Amino acid sequence: MAAIKLPASSQPGQSGLIGRLANNQVLLGYLFILPSMIGFIVFFALPAIRSVIISFHEWNLLTDAEFVGLANYQDIFSDDRFWRSLQITVTYVMWNIPVQTVLAVVIAVFLERISNSSLLRGIMILPWLMPNVIVAMLFVWLLDPTLGLVNIFLQNIGIGKQAFFGDPNQAIASVAGVNIWRHMGYNAILIYAGLKTIPRSLYEAATVDGANLWEQFWGITLPLLRPVLVFVLVTSVIGSFQIFDTIAVATEGGPAGATRTIIVYIYEQVFERRINMGVATAASVVLFAILITVTIIQTRYLRAGQSDLADYQ
Repeated sequence: MAAIKLPASSQPGQSGLIGRLANNQVLLGYLFILPSMIGFIVFFALPAIRSVIISFHEWNLLTDAEFVGLANYQDIFSDDRFWRSLQITVTYVMWNIPVQTVLAVVIAVFLERISNSSLLRGIMILPWLMPNVIVAMLFVWLLDPTLGLVNIFLQNIGIGKQAFFGDPNQAIASVAGVNIWRHMGYNAILIYAGLKTIPRSLYEAATVDGANLWEQFWGITLPLLRPVLVFVLVTSVIGSFQIFDTIAVATEGGPAGATRTIIVYIYEQVFERRINMGVATAASVVLFAILITVTIIQTRYLRAGQSDLADYQ
């Protein structure tokens, strides 16, 4: 009996639109990322380009925008409030990032070596799931100079009351403390996932060679955690430079401007001082340039695209 030959268009994988798509891996990959690319272009790329254009105009939202060239950038660079806000932002980052990252690493190592409980990991991530506004309101109550539980505890152990958010010398550190509490558990879970990718055989071999736990941590754990730590550091630094909601609830930029970060400065340009979208977007463009520069330095200096695991195999 003669074999029936299918038409070329009905032979699987040979022709037709679906067959060509299935065989073209590059095109198939682009199709998969197309929805995300559309969202990125519509909600991020186009507004960013529009912001850069606005930064060269004077615009109060009520009248037509007027092109002023670099005048908005000259305004912010000659404004002491801008430089002060940038200094405060850097101070906040220096409080937040080192403490948060160290605590996250310690918690992750504790979870990996001592407790493997899913319940404990779930509890660790709960603060991150809470909205920032709720967390800020909670700490405003806890750190209240008169009725706050923290000050009551300090008095009971012989330490005087602290103003926290109300003291210019303590306010930015207090804001950093709130965000450290909120994010360290989430970062610890990310680092914990990184710890799970490290082969146990490396620790066994190090133990046989006489290395103690501290030597294993510095010689094995920390180098192999570098890609995860770079991700945590980059995202944490970007988020820290954009701190706003905790300050808006707890201090409103005070006392005496002690917590006026660069995002608060941008907010004030639009809603509190004068409605000048040009100056505000110019400051936003400067912040964007700072974040891009810091991110590039971090990823290149810490070799984000390389892994040390191959050196152990």
